[in-house]
Amino acid sequence: MDLIGLLDRIVIGAESISEGRKNLAINGSEHAGRLFYEEGIAISFDTFKNAQSSVDPRIMILIELTFLQQELQFCNEADTITQSSLTQAIQSFEDALRCLKTVEDSMLYKGVETSYPTAQKHRFHGFPRDAVHLACDSHKTRLQNSQRTPGINMIEKAVLTQRISNMKTIQTAYTEKQKNALGE
Repeated sequence: MDLIGLLDRIVIGAESISEGRKNLAINGSEHAGRLFYEEGIAISFDTFKNAQSSVDPRIMILIELTFLQQELQFCNEADTITQSSLTQAIQSFEDALRCLKTVEDSMLYKGVETSYPTAQKHRFHGFPRDAVHLACDSHKTRLQNSQRTPGINMIEKAVLTQRISNMKTIQTAYTEKQKNALGE
């Protein structure tokens, strides 16, 4: 599936999840809520899995970023803690997209690479732990924390697990881009 199709599917998935959650909280609408919710989870899971199969960091980041933007849009206004977390995640992935452009320019990235300390904590498999790696690492932590939430059902945990797997795939594919940019 192409990027536009994946983006369209992730928006539909997030909207269905949100609609399902709303209906689950309304007496008499629980059945419709469950159907929306399950449909949204299935669409989202499939979309994250398809994005991962592209092994393209840009596609996977755009899918995750779009999903996060949708979650923020549907987030309850009173839930400032979640809003803050989503806003930070969105900003991190926007920074990661900027970084992806930089790694495509080998000469530019060679200059950038020298600005990173060589200490292990500033490196990912020997390469700069830049905005892409930082976004993926912090988001993996965020998703893992969500998995630990009591009462979360197993189908939603499966989506979280897929998203965590996508972060690992992004980092592996991006490291190859770093390697190519640095001529290693």
